Amino acid sequence: MAIHNDFGKMAEDMAAEWLIKQGYKIIHRNWRYSRLEVDIIANKDQMLHFVEVKARTGKNFGWPEEAVDSQKIQNLIDAAGEYSERHPEWKRIQLDILSIEIGRGGAKFSFFEDVYL
Repeated sequence: MAIHNDFGKMAEDMAAEWLIKQGYKIIHRNWRYSRLEVDIIANKDQMLHFVEVKARTGKNFGWPEEAVDSQKIQNLIDAAGEYSERHPEWKRIQLDILSIEIGRGGAKFSFFEDVYL
């Protein structure tokens, strides 16, 4: 496995652990539909959350959340729509970004809720 894949998996593991500590229940990780993938699908308070995870070890490429462009958000919307059709019991959904800055002092998590285009 390539180094960037190892880093991405580690970041998603950290994100899942952080979400669980915040009271979320993880339903799926790396849920796929066609060419689309959602990093984490979780629920809390009867809301279904589609979470895009982005992590960085430095600021050379900007803040992690800046890597989520309009195309990525559209992909989340499309995937959430397909998931909702397959699971109509979920009436409330939300798209979120979990940004992780990983440094020598540990990890800093920033959670951006209810993102849209």
